[in-house]
Amino acid sequence: MVTINGRETVLELPMTVSDYLAQNQYQINRIAIELNGEILPKYQYSDTMLKDGDSMEIVSFVGGG
Repeated sequence: MVTINGRETVLELPMTVSDYLAQNQYQINRIAIELNGEILPKYQYSDTMLKDGDSMEIVSFVGGG
């Protein structure tokens, strides 16, 4: 089980951060990821496997004026 944006989530299959984001229709260029208390660089999304006990926060950038 992983915690994503404060909610406990069971992942059915092993997946990378990139897989999770694609499955949940996030736009990679409009978000930042904090994984286990540290900012995860975008180039690591496809290489970083989500594992039991991970805590991930997804922050979306919103334009406005």
